[in-house]
Amino acid sequence: MTMALLRVRHVVFLSLFQVLWILPVVYAQSSISSNATRHSEEYCAMYDICGKRSDGKVLNCPYGSPSVKPTDLLSSKIQSLCPTITGNVCCTAAQFDTLRASVQQAIPFLVGCPACLRNFLNLFCELTCSPNQSLFINVTSVNKVNNNMTVGGIDFYITDAFGEGLYDSCKDVKFGTMNSRAMEFIGAGAQNFKEWYTFIGRQAAPNLPGSPYAIRFRSNATDSSEMVPVNVSTYSCGDSSLGCSCGDCPLSTVCSNTAAPVSPKKGSCAVKIGSIKAKCIDLAVTILYIVLVSVFFGWGLFHRTRKQSPASKTKPLWNNVVDDGEVQSISRAKNPPMQVLEDPVHMRSGVQLSIVQGYMSKFYRGYGKWVARNPITVLGSSSAIVLLLCLGLIRFKVETRPEKLWVGPGSKAAEEKQFFDNHLAPFYRIEQLIIATMPDVKHGKAPSIVTEDNIKLLFEMQKKVDGIKANYSGSMVSLSDICMKPLDQDCASQSVIQYFKLDPENYDNYGGVEHLTYCFEHYSSADECMSAYKAPLDPSTALGGFSGKNYSEASAFLITYPVNNAINKEGNETERAVAWEKAFIELAKGELLQMVQSKNLSLSFSSESSIEEELKRESTADAITILISYLVMFAYISLTLGDSPRLSSFYISSKVLLGLSGVVLVMLSVLGSVGFFSAIGVKSTLIIMEVIPFLVLAVGVDNMCILVHAVKRQPLTLPLEVRISNALVEVGPSITLASLSEVLAFAVGSFIPMPACRVFSMFAALAVLLDFLLQATAFVALIVLDFRRTEDKRVDCFPCMKISSYSNSDKGTEERKPGLLARYMKEIHAPILSLWIVKIVVISIFVAFSLASIALCTRIQPGLEQKIVLPQDSYLQGYFNNISEYLRIGPPLYFVVKNFNYSSESRHTNQLCSISQCDSESLLNEIARASLIPESSYVAKPAASWLDDFLVWISPEAFGCCRKFTNATYCPPDDQPPCCSSSDGSCSLGGVCKDCTTCFRHSDLHNGRPSITQFTEKLPWFLEALPSSDCAKGGHGAYTSSVELKGYESGIIQASSFRTYHTPLNKQVDYVNSMRATRELCSRISDSLKIEVFPYSVFYMFFEQYLDIWKTALMSLSIAIGAVFIVCLVITCSLWSSGIILLVLAMIVVDLMGVMAILHIQLNAVSVVNLVMAVGISVEFCVHMTHAFSVSTGDRDQRIKEALATMGASVFSGITLTKLVGVIVLCFSRTEIFVVYYFQMYLALVLLGFLHGLVFLPVVLSMFGPPSRCVLREQQQDRPSVPSQQ
Repeated sequence: MTMALLRVRHVVFLSLFQVLWILPVVYAQSSISSNATRHSEEYCAMYDICGKRSDGKVLNCPYGSPSVKPTDLLSSKIQSLCPTITGNVCCTAAQFDTLRASVQQAIPFLVGCPACLRNFLNLFCELTCSPNQSLFINVTSVNKVNNNMTVGGIDFYITDAFGEGLYDSCKDVKFGTMNSRAMEFIGAGAQNFKEWYTFIGRQAAPNLPGSPYAIRFRSNATDSSEMVPVNVSTYSCGDSSLGCSCGDCPLSTVCSNTAAPVSPKKGSCAVKIGSIKAKCIDLAVTILYIVLVSVFFGWGLFHRTRKQSPASKTKPLWNNVVDDGEVQSISRAKNPPMQVLEDPVHMRSGVQLSIVQGYMSKFYRGYGKWVARNPITVLGSSSAIVLLLCLGLIRFKVETRPEKLWVGPGSKAAEEKQFFDNHLAPFYRIEQLIIATMPDVKHGKAPSIVTEDNIKLLFEMQKKVDGIKANYSGSMVSLSDICMKPLDQDCASQSVIQYFKLDPENYDNYGGVEHLTYCFEHYSSADECMSAYKAPLDPSTALGGFSGKNYSEASAFLITYPVNNAINKEGNETERAVAWEKAFIELAKGELLQMVQSKNLSLSFSSESSIEEELKRESTADAITILISYLVMFAYISLTLGDSPRLSSFYISSKVLLGLSGVVLVMLSVLGSVGFFSAIGVKSTLIIMEVIPFLVLAVGVDNMCILVHAVKRQPLTLPLEVRISNALVEVGPSITLASLSEVLAFAVGSFIPMPACRVFSMFAALAVLLDFLLQATAFVALIVLDFRRTEDKRVDCFPCMKISSYSNSDKGTEERKPGLLARYMKEIHAPILSLWIVKIVVISIFVAFSLASIALCTRIQPGLEQKIVLPQDSYLQGYFNNISEYLRIGPPLYFVVKNFNYSSESRHTNQLCSISQCDSESLLNEIARASLIPESSYVAKPAASWLDDFLVWISPEAFGCCRKFTNATYCPPDDQPPCCSSSDGSCSLGGVCKDCTTCFRHSDLHNGRPSITQFTEKLPWFLEALPSSDCAKGGHGAYTSSVELKGYESGIIQASSFRTYHTPLNKQVDYVNSMRATRELCSRISDSLKIEVFPYSVFYMFFEQYLDIWKTALMSLSIAIGAVFIVCLVITCSLWSSGIILLVLAMIVVDLMGVMAILHIQLNAVSVVNLVMAVGISVEFCVHMTHAFSVSTGDRDQRIKEALATMGASVFSGITLTKLVGVIVLCFSRTEIFVVYYFQMYLALVLLGFLHGLVFLPVVLSMFGPPSRCVLREQQQDRPSVPSQQ
């Protein structure tokens, strides 16, 4: 959930200049004089170097001369770089050396695509050394430098065909390190060859990259000009001899045989009926409903007509039913609701029971008498056992770490994360600020944040952040101590002020906001736009709220501080980071927030430890709400347990002390459960601490009310122990059935893999079991003591006080009037439900809603919003909203390869890479194809490939990269120490590196691939090589943690990764679908290449559960409902009754899922646990009513009327209202997870349970109910029970 959740781009890339940064435009001679200019073959337009600009860029001489025959050494050098130039040339050795040094910067970008590189080199080779230079070069202006005339501008005549061929061969070439196209660096993102020419020919200002003089590319020449445009043949990127990879050349012939990626059409099955488009599931349930209603109406009319016929009057349809040996009573004279009979095991109160119920009744009868005689013993022993369990609270611990709460131990994603952390490097910690402008009140659009005042505000805030000193164990920790430093020098902070090197003095020196606008377009190529940590900063990682690439319109600044992470989350390194993060959050809440608000901006912020800290704070956020809920339920319990309030006897007949004792028993059951699991080492969670007490109280109150009401229904003329015994016999089996069903339903949740929900289910199941046992023991004993108090005329809450003047007005059950609720149930509710038309309407409405809920279930989205779990006043609420609103880049995505065999005998290298000679269906080519359909693959761009860059780095063509001294040690590029002095910045072709040579010649490599020895030797060189202008392919920083070198000498690299990014993920379903898509992609690639590849992103571990959440939910619900059905079947031995209970339970759960879809409640482990618990809680709405119906006499309408009178009132007041009272209080919770998953879902459950239990179920029983278990007896030994008094 968490962290996954943080979508911040990881920028650890190389510094790079344009090809023309020091391009000396070695363009030779043109004669601009009073004499006529000569344009002919074997004649030069520019020759030799006549000066330098102030920034060191060389300037050619503007004088024409015949082409010159080069020396053998110069000729061989020219042939190695420019094979099309033969014979005489128009360049000196110095000009060629500067040409070679210039193109050296571009070669690493293009060497992976030989056709592009060849075309690119041909352009500059023709321009510099062609013997026919004067035919297509015309010097248009000259400048005087140090008394020498130099070239000031030229016209370069070249055909459009060459330009198009050059651009087409290079436009798709990738630069892996930056996950982008090479054209972004060597052509400023040109969209066609003319834009590329314009970029190349632009004259650069001093100290800025570009040409030292203006070049105008022209394609047409007038007949009088004698100019002939260059028309050198170009190579297609799909050329057989110089072919590029599929990633660099999608139109290559070898790639045309590979099926192009097709974006799968999203959406479910739909049917169009006229202008209405309906989902298939909607149409199917509609048709099914029409069929069912038609059949039901037809069946009802048929039987109603038959019932009214003379023949049917002699044989009533609903009576005289004999089923499986159960005898229906035919006595209508007295219709006794209950008959007392204690003789056989299988008979009770004139009711034929199942074997299990018979033994349970016998047990409860004897047990009830024993408890009534020994209440103190029962109360003391049961309390002592629970208190013993509470001793386990000594080892009580709370788990707040998100990865321990939401990720199962057998999680595949967790195993992959552990592999990634152990073999490569843990994903960095993220500290982030988001500063945004306020939307315009009139238009609703936020203005641009890129202004001078806001930039200066960033400098002030950066100074504050740099000044943070956190105290950890006596030492002070600053950002520079813990931040990530790709090149081992400066922090890789992501902020737009990196374009000013984090130096406020550079703001005016560089040109202020205009400099930012320039860097937004040239961030990857302009040196002055490089960050302080010497790497390009992609503006999409530092800006938010813009469309496309309109960075100047951004409405938010994203400031990110990547901090080093550690595998050991409890080690010193992590604790130092946490200490700094706490200080960072305090600074953001205080000074930074005030600074931002003073500028009329908004600020949101977060640190890596923020979620965990806020979860800890959540433990106290709703303490008052929970307490109020308890007090309200306690007040209601005390009221509903007592008799009808009478002022003269209220202090005697009230049940406040009994209600309080019941609440205490609930708390003891919860503490006993927590104590037991704490003793065996299971950590608790905040949800357990806050929800289970309320949940168990809501469940336990039902049984308390039913028990007390059952005792009160007994004749007062009977001794107390007989009343207690009869009450337990009457309701004990149904309470046992309901409680066992609840325990089983809760226990099913322990199979859910998410630890927080699994532990919750375990704690809840034991708590409900202990609560049931305490109710059957301690609470029954408390009932005995309370009734003794009443009979002794002692005051409630003060039992030592005895009132002698108190007189009991109840003389017996004959004189006790039924309560108002009981009279309503029997005289109004039941008769209305017995009407035929009402039954038809009820069945039709409930079936319609259930079928509609089935269709709605398909609209439930998986996921759990992070902000829902947090308190509503948490500062992270605004942060998560801003992340979704402003972020324009998705989370980093790594494709991890296990056991890469790089030996020359293995094909793994070509199966993974994406440069020339790599397989068309290689891993990196497949990733590149996936990036072409980001809407379904969720892959934003091709992957950065250390393997591609390494192969290019060692390539002989990249002669400025892999070099060695004469002693075979590593020689860095010419612009790095010791080749280039870092103190004075002087770099020359001489010095200590003058004798350095390339690591390999073409003949040293086998088909361009290194041997195992060469690979083993040069890979560490590559990973330690710093990127620079002369060689941008150095792997240090970009790939430092991408390859595991441990044991690689054997020819097997155990772990390596290729980095890219997901598309922006704004919804929970996007996270789930992106994980599913990349896993499917890797599975397909692994099967094809026979190489183990898996995707990894920081959020995968928290979202893996949602891949199979529907399977988990359906399986858990099936097991829970099945378990309840089996318990009912075993106890009642009635398939008929159990089937009806099963039907009602299934409808309640389906309807609850329909409500979830309507309320946009997501499907996650929390909601799955709630659905499973709904099965257990819904049992209470069904079991008691079904049991009362089965033991009543008369026809079905009479039996349901009697059941509603005796048990309906208890179900409404003792089950529905008690839960409703407690649930409503939760709507005031400050934590949204309580409001959504416990208030909304539980309120829906209570209302659905009430409607199904007291409306739908009575109708179903009155029409299809099982036969009565009552048997005809001629004599009555005891008086019947009376309806519940409410």
